[in-house]
Amino acid sequence: MKILDIQTGRITLPLARPFKTALRTVETLSDIVVRVITDEGEGYGEAPPTAVITGDTDGSILCAVHDYIRPALKGMDVLDLPACMERLNACMVHNTTPKAAVDMALYDLWAKAQKKPLYQLLGGARTSFKTDITISVNPVAQMVEDSLDAVKQGFDILKVKVGKEGEKDIERICAIRKAVGPDVQLRVDANQGWEAKEAVRIIRAMEDKGLCLDLVEQPVPAMDIDGLEHVTRNVETPILADEAVFSPRDAENIIRRRAADLINIKLMKTGGIWNALKICRMAEENGVECMLGCMLESRLSVAAAAHLAAGQKIITRADLDGPSLCAIDPYEGGPEFDGATIRMTEDAGVGVRGVPCEFWN
Repeated sequence: MKILDIQTGRITLPLARPFKTALRTVETLSDIVVRVITDEGEGYGEAPPTAVITGDTDGSILCAVHDYIRPALKGMDVLDLPACMERLNACMVHNTTPKAAVDMALYDLWAKAQKKPLYQLLGGARTSFKTDITISVNPVAQMVEDSLDAVKQGFDILKVKVGKEGEKDIERICAIRKAVGPDVQLRVDANQGWEAKEAVRIIRAMEDKGLCLDLVEQPVPAMDIDGLEHVTRNVETPILADEAVFSPRDAENIIRRRAADLINIKLMKTGGIWNALKICRMAEENGVECMLGCMLESRLSVAAAAHLAAGQKIITRADLDGPSLCAIDPYEGGPEFDGATIRMTEDAGVGVRGVPCEFWN
């Protein structure tokens, strides 16, 4: 299965409502898509520009794919997956988003060649699982309304964005808990929005109010591992490391220091499935559960993440709500996203077809 070319295109999809975090506000999904062409078929991947988190922009993604990754991989055999992944990761440093897009396209082709759905080749731990859905940062009344709408749609796990206003964040979570009742799981994502001592004070206040949080995600700036460790050691609520973990080396540091209770794996941070599997193995050896998350992505790349989540038993939580945040879903095939439930299918590879891209470069 010889690689003949790697091309890029673009997809633009409207969101059901604006996506707001402590770091950014987005109203339309606009991602670069990747097509790896071989002498036996094609594989697809997706690269969302997320400059405030990964540093990857439209321009840097296109440059990475066309000027570095394509020359490095052209002519290689997809069936020699380890060699392809070694070349992909060695051709340039950083640039995890374009690497992830090409990585998932290669895994798509590799599984198609074996005529099996990818999740079965990645461990086959489960055939379905639940995802949470994100509640964006807004005035309290709006967040309560959005939470109740999500529950009506069948979601019983909400990931609530906070991190902008300190004490006001406590009010947000209290209001949402009161509105949705005790049977809905709440996860709180501060997106690096607090300092360490502030985070301890806010989380303890939530604990004292009996809000029963499943976890708090990345309460402090990504580089502040000392602060993350301080928070983890001084609260009862499980702490999830997100932006603090990009590479397997980052994960090793967090696990060794016990700086967080859980690790959030995102393909756009790790550079794809290959490195994500390294983190999974490390986490399993040390008894650290993982969440599989996503950036603001369409079903194309979230489907690849779903295969990893279904394949690995150490991944016990999922934050794969990208398709649910989009107003439309133009794709065919692949995992089925039915509200809060993601069901794997027997489609070979990642399984997604009908990529709505008119022009490929």
